[in-house]
Amino acid sequence: MRILVVGAGAVGGYFGGRLAEKGEDVTFLVRDKREHQLKEHGLHIESVQGDYHYQPKTIKAEEKAEPFDVVILSTKAYHLKGAIDSLNPFVGENTMILPLLNGMSHVDDLIQAFGEEKVIGGLCFVESTLDGSGKVIQTSPIHDLVFGERNGDRTDRITRLEEAFSGTKASFRLSATIEQEMWHKYLFITTLSGVTSLYRAPIGPIRETGEGEGRIKAVLSQAAMVMRKLKAPLAENIEDALYDKISGMGYSMKSSLQRDMEKSLSVEADHLYGYLLEAAESKDVDVPDLRLIYGNLKIYEIASQ
Repeated sequence: MRILVVGAGAVGGYFGGRLAEKGEDVTFLVRDKREHQLKEHGLHIESVQGDYHYQPKTIKAEEKAEPFDVVILSTKAYHLKGAIDSLNPFVGENTMILPLLNGMSHVDDLIQAFGEEKVIGGLCFVESTLDGSGKVIQTSPIHDLVFGERNGDRTDRITRLEEAFSGTKASFRLSATIEQEMWHKYLFITTLSGVTSLYRAPIGPIRETGEGEGRIKAVLSQAAMVMRKLKAPLAENIEDALYDKISGMGYSMKSSLQRDMEKSLSVEADHLYGYLLEAAESKDVDVPDLRLIYGNLKIYEIASQ
């Protein structure tokens, strides 16, 4: 199976590299700077799961190639439009597009660009980053990629994809409830990223105060309320389950959004929170804590320009 990974960053570089390590035919769609890094240094994964270093195949948007069997899309939401434009030459009639972005609005964007049938469901959990030389640093036992048909069917193509993903040093799992899992992760990320970016602190100190504990519960409740108004297939007790998950996280755990703010990088304010606020307004749902988090992120965006 021919696999195109859009970007060779902390997420795409890690999962794409693990697939290449197994022996799959992986190509990375990259820009000039990243291509230069990879040609000079190769793709180097330094991981608690085992290191891997090799010279990857790369391609740029203006180059020509036959359509790929699957495209793994791991860009940030603010790069999505550019990624869609770059992908067009590489998507054929039978190409599967597997997005790993947080949130849900990107699914509609991809369907509009490529059609309902081409877009499958996906998400990932991995703690990874790039160092100054472009090395992928992966630092925890969690390195999970979950995928599946959005309607839950076990189709021939998803079975072939499962076979291609099997036997790697990362965890690739086929899900029959991928849409629900994507919404559950959205709820989790909305809460964890929201409170840690709001208080500019790891989750541990936030949990220790009544103010912080209450804020976690309020964000979970408000976000879940909006999602249910959107007919999201949330489990009945998901708020309690995710609160328990957040309560059990390491004291020094930070969200990736918070880390991006610390590095003065762009954030996904509109993709994660603007989307929910628009839905809340249309459904007449009061979400003051989500508005507070969104306002905090928008002020950060203005101040960092």
